[in-house]
Amino acid sequence: METKQSIPLLAPYKMRLFNLSHRVVLAPLTRSRSYGSIPQPHVKLYYTQRTTPGGLLISEACAVSETSLGYPDIPGIWTREQVEAWKPIVDAVHSQGGIFFCQIWHGDRVFHQDQPNGEAPVSSTDKPLSRHLTYKSTGFDGVEVHGAHGYLIDQFLKDKVNDRSDEYGGSLENRCRFALEVIEAVVNEIGPDRVGIRLSPFADYMESGDSNPEALGLYLVQAMNKHGILYCHLVEPRMKTPEGIFECKESLTPMRIAFKGTFIVALQTTLSSRPILWLMEGRSWRIRICSGDSNSMSR
Repeated sequence: METKQSIPLLAPYKMRLFNLSHRVVLAPLTRSRSYGSIPQPHVKLYYTQRTTPGGLLISEACAVSETSLGYPDIPGIWTREQVEAWKPIVDAVHSQGGIFFCQIWHGDRVFHQDQPNGEAPVSSTDKPLSRHLTYKSTGFDGVEVHGAHGYLIDQFLKDKVNDRSDEYGGSLENRCRFALEVIEAVVNEIGPDRVGIRLSPFADYMESGDSNPEALGLYLVQAMNKHGILYCHLVEPRMKTPEGIFECKESLTPMRIAFKGTFIVALQTTLSSRPILWLMEGRSWRIRICSGDSNSMSR
């Protein structure tokens, strides 16, 4: 009979280039406090309060262009001013021994109304995300691509919202094409050991659901193996919408088994208002708890 291995929460873990001293990780939390899309001085305090030596932090989602902002006052990483604002924040985390990944996103049709020049947001299109990444200038240790929760990449993945008839729509392979092109572009820029992706195959955020989420999730993690990325970060099936937790029989276990790197699972608990995330690799389970505040949202 197979026995499950129990690993203490505070046990160290080697994640390729990164030696983690424990398995508690800060999850990405949208805060909407970066006025003018520029991280403010208080952001430094926010992240350093949550930094421990050898601890991994994932930043709040950072917009990749002026027209990619999903909500007001979201930080960006596409201008020199934004890069310079991030530098002391990243340096402060590093000075306390932390490891800091930058989550990048494009909100697509989930846009607030205050767009530059009153332009309508770009919806699911054959135009790829910019390959010019500025994370190196800021000093971040890596990048997490946001491919979940109804935003741009997720809209390509899900058959309930992707109604394209070209090479980016229709079949499962076609719908995943854009996500894989983005991952390939990022890997080519910074290498696979510094790249992760967040996915939510079972979720129906922003009316972006899928008729066969398990097949979608399996296809994606197997494709990610080919690119050799550091980790996949998936949202648990019962977190189908932001409004609540649903009982379900679906499981991420097939995806966990299929993916060869570090596997991260995000879930919500009724124990408190804060999300809890489990980290898994092989048959070893590791927990991570995101520490936020009353005005933070796990996106």
